[in-house]
This record gives sequence, C-alpha cells and structure tokens, in this order.
Amino acid sequence: MTSDTPDLTVSALARGQHSQARGLVYRPYWWDAAPRATSTQSPRAVCDVAIVGSGFTGLSAALTLVRNGRSVVVLERNEPGFGASTRNGGQIGSGNQKFRVKRLIDLRGRKKAEAMLREGVQMLDYIAHLVAAENIDCHFVRCGRFRAAVRPEHYDAMARDMDDLRKLIGVESHMVQRAEQHSEIGSDAFFGGSVLPGDASLHPGLYHAGLMRRIEEAGGQIVGGAAVQAIHVDGAGFSVKTARGDVVCRNVIIATNGYTDGLVPELGRRIVPIGSGLIATGEIPEQTFARLMPKNRVYGNTNRVFYYFRAAPDARRVIWGGRVGRFASNTSPAAFRHLARDLLHVFPDLADVPVTHAWDGMIGYTYDEVPHLGRTARGIHYAIGYCGTGVSRATYFGNKIALQLIGDSAGTTAFDDLAFPSFPAHPVAKQAVPFFEAWYRVRDATNL
Repeated sequence: MTSDTPDLTVSALARGQHSQARGLVYRPYWWDAAPRATSTQSPRAVCDVAIVGSGFTGLSAALTLVRNGRSVVVLERNEPGFGASTRNGGQIGSGNQKFRVKRLIDLRGRKKAEAMLREGVQMLDYIAHLVAAENIDCHFVRCGRFRAAVRPEHYDAMARDMDDLRKLIGVESHMVQRAEQHSEIGSDAFFGGSVLPGDASLHPGLYHAGLMRRIEEAGGQIVGGAAVQAIHVDGAGFSVKTARGDVVCRNVIIATNGYTDGLVPELGRRIVPIGSGLIATGEIPEQTFARLMPKNRVYGNTNRVFYYFRAAPDARRVIWGGRVGRFASNTSPAAFRHLARDLLHVFPDLADVPVTHAWDGMIGYTYDEVPHLGRTARGIHYAIGYCGTGVSRATYFGNKIALQLIGDSAGTTAFDDLAFPSFPAHPVAKQAVPFFEAWYRVRDATNL
C-alpha cells in the first residue's frame, strides 16, 4: 500500500471499500492514553483473596479488600485490563435500562422492582464517589444521556416509562419532542427522545489504570499472563493453579463477566458471551461537532439491536458502538461495516471523516438479563452478568461482593436473593447469538 492511499472514511467503510484502510488500527481508542502493560511477575504464593479477572469488577473488589486490610492477588489471563473493561464505550447509567418499569414490576413485583431500581441509582452514585475519593483522573462527568426514539411509538412508550420511573423512585428526566431534538442532537433520524441528566461518562482506559495504581499503592498485586487453570478446595481455603504458579488463599472471587468459561462450570453455563464492536473517528471540525452534539452527552437509541455513541472525552471524535459483526474477522473492516452504516444514517455530515480505530469486546449476558452476585456451593464468590451496562454495575458489584466476603453488612444488595438461572441448552445458545441478532435487525428494520 502506498503512502498516498486515502484514509478509510466513514462512507468508505459503510460501502465496504475496505482497500482504503490506511490509518485504521485494530485496538481500543482508550489504549492510546492508557497502554496495556505486559506483566512479568509471578503471583504471591499465599494471600487472603485471589480474584480471577482484572476488569472493573475484579479491581473494585480488590480495592475494597485492600482498604479493609486483606492481602489480594488479581489474576488475569492476558495483560491486565485486556478485556471489556477497557473496550467499552465509557457510558455510565443506572444499570437498569434492560426493562421498562412496568415490565420489571410484572417480573419481580413492585417491592423488589423498586429496590432494584433504587440500587441502580446507587450504582451510578457509587462510581462518582469512588472516582472522587480515590482521586482518579479519568474524565468523569455527569453529562446526561439522550436516548433517541427510532419510531414515534417508541417516543410515547419512553415518555410513559420515564413518568413511571419518576413516580416510583424519583429519578428526574425530561422528554424532547422531534421538533426540538436539534437542541440535543444534530440529526433528523429520530422522533425525539428522553434525557436522563444524571447519567455520566468517563475514559475507561484511564479509569482502569487509576484503579490499578490505587490497588498496587495499597499493597495489592495484579498479575497478567496468569491464566487460571483450576481451583481446588484446600482445607479451609483454596489452591488456585495458574500459568505463572499456584496461589493458596482463603477465598476466591470470580470476576470474569463476558470472559467466563468452564473454570467454574456452574457459572460458565449461566453466562453467554456476546460481542460488542466499536469504532472511533478522526477529528471532526469544531463547528460540525458543536452542531451534531451540542450538549456533549452520551447517546443511545430504542432498537432491539441498539447502537450507542458519544464524543471522546479529550478530542472532537465520535466513539460509536453496537453489536460486533459475528460473520467477519475482528481484524477485518468488514466486521465493523454495519457500525459505519449506522453512524452515517445518524450523522451523514461525517461521511468524509476518517475511521481511526476499530475493536471489539465481550459482554456477559444472563438468561434473566440481570446481574448476579453470590457464592457457589464450593464457597467461591462471584459477581458477573452485566448485560451491556457494566461500567457502573461492575464497579458497584465488585465492591459489594468484597464486602460480603469479609462479612460486612454493607455488602447487602437487592440482588442477593435472586435465583441465577442457567441457559437452556447453553452450547446451542452461544452458537445462536449471531442468528438472533440478525433476526432482531430485520425486526428493527421492518417494525415487526
């Protein structure tokens, strides 16, 4: 490829002109500011708690534990932070967007639904508190969320749901009609939308790096390249076999979410990993940027196969995410073509802006679409299953499972007594994901 080959633009990617790919890198945009560090150390042979997984759940749990005087080793298969915690969009909501209020009441009853929704707000508040208390510089800001209605009937349904949310737990929001939506987004693709002013955003790479620094400063250890191969009950504790040596500990926390495998079989069959893909654009002219995102919020839509987007916190770039292209390699532009098409549909003015980064990650989905934390029959603690809203949920649940492990009553949650169902025919469910996604896209397009 010659040096005068043009950059891959949004329109070229959307049209499948993949030969024009100069400047595109297949890694998270967030890693530019927070590169992944390669670990060369071995884990300590003995500790109080071994944590499997170095994402937000594992690091939040580790920080809580070291602040409570426990010795902790965090074990990671790849480089620390390699997985979804540094691959997401950095949007932070209450963690309860999966169900409308009335649907959640139908499923769980009014009392339990109210408790879960209130705790969702606490999740958002907790991450704000943690960032401030630990002085983590990660561009955290309460920017608010605009959720765009793809169809007129979606707007009406959202309005009813926002009213129910306000009446049940007092969450403030407001609706923006289509005639006024340019005050929120410079696009004619939608039929108005809702605004949740308390929602937030951050730079996930810098947030992750900040958590790591605080843990290591407090004496915790985070070890990459230490894939956990087996966990055995050993007297009153556990023996954890890793690729870098064994660890003997009193307790184990599984914090692997979308990367949960068969290490603990009863957890593996309760999680289906679903791919999420993202792209980042190059710099956008200031006038254009100000018109397209006048309030610089985080954004989403009402489709079944939804997309989400935001500006980069430190540049006039768009970070655009959605489901990954499952039928193409994640190191091929073809895997991200649908994201460019969606972006172009919303923001046709960005047709000639370069696409600079493309990456993917794994979301951990549960059968009942709620997260779960608890303890297995063998005494292994876990917190997993965030279903695509992992920044606030993972941080909060990591803290809570750590408090439960040390017997602190502050670890009690509204999710403690929820049954954790397995997926029926789990291997089939994993293989069927891309086909269900394709069917949902057809339904979104045809309003079925």
